[in-house]
Amino acid sequence: MTELKTGLVGHAETIVTESNTAAAVGSGALPVFSTPHMIALMESASMKAIASCLEEGQGSVGVRIDVAHLAATPMGMTVRAESTLNKVEGRILGFEVKAWAGDELIGQGTHQRCLVFNGRFMEKTMAKLQ
Repeated sequence: MTELKTGLVGHAETIVTESNTAAAVGSGALPVFSTPHMIALMESASMKAIASCLEEGQGSVGVRIDVAHLAATPMGMTVRAESTLNKVEGRILGFEVKAWAGDELIGQGTHQRCLVFNGRFMEKTMAKLQ
């Protein structure tokens, strides 16, 4: 298991298809890469950055995100996200996140995740149904 420390980097990528456009998810009316999908890609990159550092049964949940979507991306292009762990404060992890389409920076910002033990987290969550 790798030590959880600043400087860890994760990557994720996707191709823009009809299903991840703003028009398809209702976050806009145009057939361009949606902000919700860009955010999900950034979160995925953040999870990948720390994956080798987690204990058995441990995970992380997103608790905050502040990003700017800087440019539109048409269907057919590949979008790639990069996340760099830049702060560890107990269970709260801070990341710098960026996304590109080709050489163009299309999104950037910050993201926080909280370390959890999956079983306990789900137990508390499911108790809300009772």
